[in-house]
Amino acid sequence: MNDADRLAAKRYYLIQAVNIAAVAGAVLGLLIAGRSVTTFHTMLGATLILASLYMMAAVPRALAKRWKTPQP
Repeated sequence: MNDADRLAAKRYYLIQAVNIAAVAGAVLGLLIAGRSVTTFHTMLGATLILASLYMMAAVPRALAKRWKTPQP
């Protein structure tokens, strides 16, 4: 395995780690919203869910765009 392969593997695992963190955040938001007693906690859970969904959609795409090999 050469250096380019190692770098690609590290980047792949970093993108997957971001996705796992976003899913964990969404699950935490669901738990907070589901067990809430007040409106504040419900809104906090909903905000966490929306932020996690945005993170799932935007961050891996931005990282892939940043790391894209330039076209000659």
